[in-house]
Amino acid sequence: MKGYGPASYGDGMADVYDEWYATRGDIDGAVAALAALASAAGPGPVLELGVGSGRLAVPLSASGVEVWGIDASAAMVARLRAKPGGADVPVAVGDMADLDLSSLRHGTATRFSVVFAADNTFFNLISAEAQDRCLERVRSLLAPHGRLVIEAFVPAPDAPASSVDARTVALDHVVLTVTAHDATSQTVDGQHIELRESGVRLHPWSIRYLAPDQLESMASRAGLRLVERWSDWRMTPFTTNDNTQVSVFEVAA
Repeated sequence: MKGYGPASYGDGMADVYDEWYATRGDIDGAVAALAALASAAGPGPVLELGVGSGRLAVPLSASGVEVWGIDASAAMVARLRAKPGGADVPVAVGDMADLDLSSLRHGTATRFSVVFAADNTFFNLISAEAQDRCLERVRSLLAPHGRLVIEAFVPAPDAPASSVDARTVALDHVVLTVTAHDATSQTVDGQHIELRESGVRLHPWSIRYLAPDQLESMASRAGLRLVERWSDWRMTPFTTNDNTQVSVFEVAA
């Protein structure tokens, strides 16, 4: 999508994200699983890639886990900081492909017990090069027994080349979701088109998806080894019929 950059999704969604997605997914299950992984890994904070408005970071922090974040969208980070408890989450504004946390470190080296990207966030890196860079940086930031956790959808083999769906049909507005899928590059460009009497609003998004075996191979090249894969945050064992993966990696020996 021409002109689309790391901050485009967050900047376009910041003022509607909590209304549309605040309760999306199994928040309690994610918080419990991440807290358990952090406890098992030993000392060190948890880092969320694409922390956004804090849908997971705020309740995870409230559970007693030290949480840091990074997000490319200053508008999304402002939403996080305005929430109760949001100011307690240190956040770097920047591209998670480069994962520059120098603004938060105050000159000290930090190793994370868990680094995680929830709800397809890793796929928001829209090139293989960006995904590779991110994984390499994550490896360098993980504590010796730390874990990388990636939650993402499992791509369907028969996904259509394009689609138009009604996301919301309300008395005063309609939201349509339009997508264009390139199976060769494994990319999907989309728009949430919000129609109101006052006008039209566009919320662009773009992803580069990976099948579970492709994600495992990419992580391996970065020096990360798959240790567990679940179908959900409740640690249900993953099967080939599942459409969601929660993949857990460690630093390879």
